[in-house]
Amino acid sequence: MNDFQATADRVEIEALRGEFTDAAMMRDRPRLASLFTADGVLRMPNIPVELVGREEIRVGGERLQSQWDFFVQTTHPGTIVLDGDTATGRAYLQELARTLDGRQGLNYAVYHDRYRRTVEGWRFAERVYEVRYLDTSPLAGTAPHAAQDAEAVPAASAAGASFADPASAERLERAAAALRANGFAAEILDDAAAARARVKDLIPEGAGVFTGASETLRLSGIDEDINTGGRYDAIRPRVLAVDRATGADEIRKLVACPEFVVNSVAAVTETGSLVLASGSGSQLPANAGGAAHAVWIVGAQKVVPDLNTALRRVEEHALPLENARAQAVYGTPSAVNRLLVLHAEPRPGRGTVMLLREAIGY
Repeated sequence: MNDFQATADRVEIEALRGEFTDAAMMRDRPRLASLFTADGVLRMPNIPVELVGREEIRVGGERLQSQWDFFVQTTHPGTIVLDGDTATGRAYLQELARTLDGRQGLNYAVYHDRYRRTVEGWRFAERVYEVRYLDTSPLAGTAPHAAQDAEAVPAASAAGASFADPASAERLERAAAALRANGFAAEILDDAAAARARVKDLIPEGAGVFTGASETLRLSGIDEDINTGGRYDAIRPRVLAVDRATGADEIRKLVACPEFVVNSVAAVTETGSLVLASGSGSQLPANAGGAAHAVWIVGAQKVVPDLNTALRRVEEHALPLENARAQAVYGTPSAVNRLLVLHAEPRPGRGTVMLLREAIGY
């Protein structure tokens, strides 16, 4: 290899490392994943995470990203050792981060890299993240909303303006792929009628079924099918027949551990998380894991980019509509007193998400 080629290779590899940091900061996970070879590996033993292939790197990265309140990464050049069409190297980085659940800190780390020349140019064959120093002291600074990263602001603004509009086919596919990567079964169906038929396929006759309080279930006819059709051992009518003053324990047991729970959600993220909101919290245990099986029917308007946008959708869109319904039906306001976020399903096959191409419910 001549000196000119070696210099050109070094410049391209350094640009590759810079592109990685920029994609991470701009939350552009498809671009970040494209910087790896098709069989490339991203390993982060401290987390721990191991992602193999571009799709896993994209989906896994979006799942991690959905947990951030803010994230700043500064990368400094390290060594590059060329060996024909392959190379090795290191890059050094400083990071500041805070997650939505309050974890925060400063760290210094090293990327241990293997690079490969491809028809697309130099790409990461492997990137291994090693933390060398971690300080979890509370961060003194803030992340002003007006100064959010360039990607997050347009995405949130666009989502905020369209919480009632169906997501595109591409976004539905992205959400379904992420849900599957997180252990959920995910199906994309044309409309509520298709979901209504599919529920009958999934739930055997005679099964014990608890339905959550959901406009999606009511409008689709699924609530009526389950609770008045006689096909199932419907839990909700049994709950309504129990005296609330004397039968509170019986009610809790009935709704917490049914064979099946059928419900909707307030939002589903394109990173593969489900968000449910509740005033009393009574229907959340079954959804969280108490039910042996769960089925969620989700209108296309509930698909949002990330967890931040999902929480905004709950407060800015779903809550006002539910509040108006509660005032009309019960004469009392509603509130988001309980939030349940399902990031993954540890029991594969337990949870099925039906993503509809049409908007239904709120």
